[in-house]
Amino acid sequence: MVHHALSGFALDSLDIFVIENVGNLVCPAIYDLGQALNIVALSVKYPVMFRNAQAVLITKIDLLPHLGGVSLQMFNDALARVMPEPRAFPVSARTGEGIDRWLEWLETSRPRV
Repeated sequence: MVHHALSGFALDSLDIFVIENVGNLVCPAIYDLGQALNIVALSVKYPVMFRNAQAVLITKIDLLPHLGGVSLQMFNDALARVMPEPRAFPVSARTGEGIDRWLEWLETSRPRV
């Protein structure tokens, strides 16, 4: 889509050209668009989402050992600053770790009709 949109565009006359992806955060990391820089913008408005949440799933925790210094404690500390009652469920679909605890909480917390 980017290639099609840029055909015939006078790129030589530009100092900076920005390609914004407002959808899936993974997509810009997967595809090489010929960019010189990748920048992720995290809006300060997101704490509201956590403040209003009853729980947070921290997914793909099996990757933590490969992320150079990222820890569950970092996530828990950040959640404690924005959530009135922080409740996090670290889970891994690959290993199954944490899934039972998450499902148990979900079963006991869901509204009964």
